Amino acid sequence: MSEQKSSNQMWGGRFASGPDAIMEEINASIGFDKKLYSQDIRGSLAHAAMLAEKQIITMDDLNQITQGLNQILTEIENGEFTFSRRLEDIHMNIEARLAELIGEPAGRLHTARSRNDQVALDFRLWVKEEFEKTANALKNLIAAFLERAEEHSNTVMPGFTHLQTAQPVTFGHHCMAYVEMFGRDLSRVRDAIERMNESPLGAAALAGTGFPIDRHMTAEALGFKEPTRNSIDSVSDRDYALEFLSVASICAIHLSRLAEEIVIWSTSQFRFIRLSDAFSTGSSIMPQKKNPDAAELVRAKTGRINGSLISLLTVMKGLPLAYSKDMQEDKEAVFDAAETLELCLAAMSGMVRDMQINQDAMKLAAGSGYSTATDLADWLVRELGMPFREAHHVTGRAVALAEEKQLDLAQLSLAEIQSIHPDITDAVFDYLTVEKSVKSRQSFGGTAPHEVQRQITYWKERLKKA
Repeated sequence: MSEQKSSNQMWGGRFASGPDAIMEEINASIGFDKKLYSQDIRGSLAHAAMLAEKQIITMDDLNQITQGLNQILTEIENGEFTFSRRLEDIHMNIEARLAELIGEPAGRLHTARSRNDQVALDFRLWVKEEFEKTANALKNLIAAFLERAEEHSNTVMPGFTHLQTAQPVTFGHHCMAYVEMFGRDLSRVRDAIERMNESPLGAAALAGTGFPIDRHMTAEALGFKEPTRNSIDSVSDRDYALEFLSVASICAIHLSRLAEEIVIWSTSQFRFIRLSDAFSTGSSIMPQKKNPDAAELVRAKTGRINGSLISLLTVMKGLPLAYSKDMQEDKEAVFDAAETLELCLAAMSGMVRDMQINQDAMKLAAGSGYSTATDLADWLVRELGMPFREAHHVTGRAVALAEEKQLDLAQLSLAEIQSIHPDITDAVFDYLTVEKSVKSRQSFGGTAPHEVQRQITYWKERLKKA
């Protein structure tokens, strides 16, 4: 057996050509970083314009480079560009094609630049754009909740703690809880954009460059507030990617909590909502089934997004300054999480607008579990001047009596209630219905319908400025 054949068998399978094939497989990133093509070309156009402005390259070089890069952009967008694994990444693929198109001037484009600051720029631009997409998707979801909250500011439903009936609330108030959640997510997006709004272009490999470049010019041309202030950090920083994944993970958890409620609410035991066929599927064996698959998949995809965050945290945790090849593993996790989050946000916005609310079922459930017991205790404090702990005890006895007689609190007779405390009057019955309970919760941020409307008005105005 020849030495070459023995070597091939040792490497085996797809790596039959030996260690070179393994190195190409592990080193090449073009399979995923080609997604950065438009950001790479944008960065190169800005860099070339700056080089010409500073007379580092000629205007003729600039014109040829600009024409060539625009042609490459058109080729990629039209599906006419051939990506090569041999050229490793998006940067070298574009540079090689530029050399084919314009010759020697293509070699001047990389003056005062390294692939280290080039990829940092491309990725930062991509993440910044994805943050803006996420912001728009969150605004759409918040708007969907505001529509449902306004529609159902008076619709009574049970509020839960420990998934047990606690106190009556309105469905509008419950919707506004999610407005607050996703509003915080939107705030985190805006904060992260502000923090990452600096251009690393011009940091070169890690130490800057001796050429008389103008980093403020390229930063402005690329839509950044200013250039980064330390060349070492510029090429080794991936905080913006970690922040994207952190924001995505928190948002995904909020989406998953909502998805879980949709799953619960759509069961025959609850019957609070019904999803149309657009967001449900049937069973292959049970013809009566209608499954909330879209919500279940949103719930499941949270693990995928959270996993992406843990993956990149692990990649970055032990890297010395400045750039290391490990950082090539930063993109796939972010790309996948961004795509997944975008889909989940769109699906959830659709479900919120799609779901039909069963007001009768919600109202019936709102009165279960002695949900107005706290209202009785509050009445005793307010009308009889009773200390709350004593009122709590008296109310507990009333609930026990109602349970014994298999009645709701409001169904007890005045005589039965007075057997627990003689000073109680029939005025108490005005406070033992779920509607009166809800209307009484008038504290700022409470569930009273007019307070829910106040918060809806606030969020409508806030959303215009978000």
